[in-house]
Amino acid sequence: MTSSSSSDLFGTLETNVEIKAEAQKFHHIFKHTPHHVSNVSQNIIHGCELHEGEWGTEGSTISWTYFHDGEKKVAKQIIEAIDDEKNSITFKVIEGDLLEHFKSFKATLKVTPKGDGSVVHWFLEYEKLHDEIIDPHTLLQLAIDLSKDLESHLLQA
Repeated sequence: MTSSSSSDLFGTLETNVEIKAEAQKFHHIFKHTPHHVSNVSQNIIHGCELHEGEWGTEGSTISWTYFHDGEKKVAKQIIEAIDDEKNSITFKVIEGDLLEHFKSFKATLKVTPKGDGSVVHWFLEYEKLHDEIIDPHTLLQLAIDLSKDLESHLLQA
């Protein structure tokens, strides 16, 4: 895990998670069937709904219900970018619990083939509302745990 900051309010966190599943299959879940993630990772993701657009298209709006820091939370996001060649998706938070602490919040997920498996790269970019807000390391851990749950699912399939 690394973090950097140009001021106290702007920050980034990123991590790599090595998995034994194929990059394209992992990417496919987040692009086309994120609403099935709650079946795979029930302790973390409780639901995902499409509000506008279509699954797997840029500009679509989705909302997640998830469990984080001991509480049920929600996040409404716009799918800002999809790159099938790089197996990456960028989500921009537009409503929900995260915006109680952050002026802006983006999460980018990129999956790169490596040997028999792949590397899941999570990149969080955010602006805090004030300098007493802590960096979202627990959200990065949530992403790691979610990646492991999805890996297990893909290896069983």
